[in-house]
Amino acid sequence: MNLTSKDILKALSTVEEPDLKKDLVTLGMIKDIILDHQKINFTVVLTTPACPLKELIKKNCREAIIKFYGNDYEIIINLTAQVSSIREGVDKLLPKIKNIIAIASGKGGVGKSTVTSNLAVALSKAGAKVGLIDADISGPSIPTMFGIENEQPNMTSVEGKNMIIPLEKYGVELISIGVLIPKDSAVTWRGPMVSSALRQFITDVLWGDLDYLLIDLPPGTGDIHLTLVQTLPITGALIVTTPQKVATSDAQKGMSMFLLPNINVPILGVVENMSYFTPEELPDNKYYIFGKGGGKQLAEKNNVPFLGEIPLVQSVREGGDSGMPVALQSAIVGRSFDILAQSVAQQIAIRNANFDKTKVVDIKV
Repeated sequence: MNLTSKDILKALSTVEEPDLKKDLVTLGMIKDIILDHQKINFTVVLTTPACPLKELIKKNCREAIIKFYGNDYEIIINLTAQVSSIREGVDKLLPKIKNIIAIASGKGGVGKSTVTSNLAVALSKAGAKVGLIDADISGPSIPTMFGIENEQPNMTSVEGKNMIIPLEKYGVELISIGVLIPKDSAVTWRGPMVSSALRQFITDVLWGDLDYLLIDLPPGTGDIHLTLVQTLPITGALIVTTPQKVATSDAQKGMSMFLLPNINVPILGVVENMSYFTPEELPDNKYYIFGKGGGKQLAEKNNVPFLGEIPLVQSVREGGDSGMPVALQSAIVGRSFDILAQSVAQQIAIRNANFDKTKVVDIKV
């Protein structure tokens, strides 16, 4: 039987993208069909390089072709990725960035910057183009976690305007107030100056073509948070908490801010950090020092995805102190962040397929 590209598309139109609930052909995910005698070669364009379902999609494509046309063909399925976006080329600010993700917590000390750093590295490892803004102006920790405390960004001129070239480490583009002021200096600015610094990170930094720009917010719901949603349309927010009640209670407040009708930023999910302690010498033991299940309960209460648990282990702290995030070096904890990156990328793709563009908000305070 001499197959045509139309025949292949017919078979693949029965394969559903598990998250988006539409078939691959309708979604435009099948490209470059090549037929050569008994060989079928085509490419599936995934919505993210961190897709957790890539092997399932590949398996379902192979089975669909065999079901329609038998087992006499050599089937070669190539996987590539084109990160989905609903803001590409639309917004005046940062038009080359596909998705802008706010990472927030209600209180300090829950490891939000640790989660942000390792999530950025894990997304980059998966093949995505990633940037990170350290928006905690008064307490920047990203420079330490990436080992760039003693580095300073260069400047360049673009159409007569001086622009900051972000630093790059582990495949992640980075900017922080911590690399623009002396290392041990305190930032004692009032609210308007803090907000101005964030705007500069948005408008005066020469960001590249990015799939994901992560914004590590300070604790609480203050000037920085309002400035962010008034300046940029945010793809979605990620909420970081620890299991105990005092943390989840504050995380609820942080989540509620994004859900206010006049802000209306989608919540991508909840991440529970420091979920349990596992001693290095007893890797199968789990001790729930801060309680159990608080993050999952928070997610269920708000009907948002629970994206996973990050254990409390010594290597996480060591990675942050040494400037080499644990996602790069630990097989066990690094796997937790790889799974988190897949879940976050998955939720972004689902959000982009099902919800309208988030609008910049006009808040009168």
